Amino acid sequence: MTNAVTLTGEQRARVKEIVCEILEIDVADVSGTSLFKEDHDADSMSAIEILTALELAFGIGIDQAELLRMVNLDGVVAVVEEGLSR
Repeated sequence: MTNAVTLTGEQRARVKEIVCEILEIDVADVSGTSLFKEDHDADSMSAIEILTALELAFGIGIDQAELLRMVNLDGVVAVVEEGLSR
């Protein structure tokens, strides 16, 4: 059994920074629930870039199937937390 990991404020800020850098948007324009595609014009390539950047930044593996959950910042944080819990 694995222990659940909760990102620290600093880690969550790093996730947000990565997402905003790739989507080329200001951090103030992204909330936990704003949708990347609908609200920020993200495309599938951006999603793959985010996934790859998160893998590198946090030293985890993320299955591409998780892209379906990575539609907003809260979803991305959940995927990273699960990756760190393994």
